[in-house]
Amino acid sequence: MAITRDKKNTLVTELAELFAGAKGSVGAAYTGLSVANMQELRASAREAGVVIKVVKNRLVRVALSQSEKFKAADTSLLTGQLVYAFSSEDEVAPAQVLAGFAKKHPELQLIAGFDGTGASLDTATVKALAELPTKDQLRGQLVSVIAAPLTQFLGVANAAQRGFAQVLSQHAEQI
Repeated sequence: MAITRDKKNTLVTELAELFAGAKGSVGAAYTGLSVANMQELRASAREAGVVIKVVKNRLVRVALSQSEKFKAADTSLLTGQLVYAFSSEDEVAPAQVLAGFAKKHPELQLIAGFDGTGASLDTATVKALAELPTKDQLRGQLVSVIAAPLTQFLGVANAAQRGFAQVLSQHAEQI
């Protein structure tokens, strides 16, 4: 059944808002995935704060052309059946969610993306983004790097006290 013009206009407006508010968005070919697989993808995306949309590429192009930020974006890679992932919180989350799902379901292929500045990203760039650590992982790495010298210092300080205590206890046993 065909979508009415009003419904298309509503979808275009919604897509334009998603693109405008997104720090990152990614499109992936999903040919061959079942409805159950798509529901699984939507659930995992929801947990990561990513919005998943399946819309016609023509509507995406219209939505992109309505935004000043995305007017110059290259949309030539947007062909075939694509699922779009958007995140307003994390630049790499859409790519990571789709790439993580693609590891279990090779039918899903990363195609293209857009960053928050309106630049289009090719397939290689999207795949590279997917391999980056998340913000939480980076924060954890930073904390461990900052805490490492303190941890080592405390280990040395405790070793000196432990050694002194052992010497005293051995001396006390001899007496």
